[in-house]
Amino acid sequence: MDSIKDRLPATLTTDRLVLTTPTLAHVPEMAVLANNKAIYAVLSRLPHPYAESDGVFFVETIARGETEFAWSILREGTYLGTIGLHLLPSQLPELGYWLGEPHWGNGYATEAALAVVAAARGAGIAALRSRALLSNAGSRNVLAKAGFVETGETVDEAGTLAGRQVMQMRLEFGR
Repeated sequence: MDSIKDRLPATLTTDRLVLTTPTLAHVPEMAVLANNKAIYAVLSRLPHPYAESDGVFFVETIARGETEFAWSILREGTYLGTIGLHLLPSQLPELGYWLGEPHWGNGYATEAALAVVAAARGAGIAALRSRALLSNAGSRNVLAKAGFVETGETVDEAGTLAGRQVMQMRLEFGR
């Protein structure tokens, strides 16, 4: 029996980006970009400070682990950030991403999110979920442009955002 992960492509290509399997070659730039308090402040599962050893652990253990399917976001071979699907049993897949601060405001997150949404739809996923801090208008806008609708506010229960207000979002694929 094939899984969702078996139906997702290892690489996605857009007009400006390549989304590909995270590799150890991405780790040095990953560590530089992820070691940023502005990014840590809005993500629920990113350690801070972020060292190269965290990047190695992500690439070797998490990125294509049992409950994850992540892609490195590259532009002209330069690592910009990470996007992926969190795949927990009995839950809708959750789209999550982060982009290095120098790359904010260029439409890369939206472009990457649209590519992953299309891949998820092509893999037969019926719907996706995501969430963003209420205060993170940029991320909420990216998700809205990718087709997500806001479904309600809640308090995050785990991770570094525990106790903070988040907006739950959902994308249903019409069949």
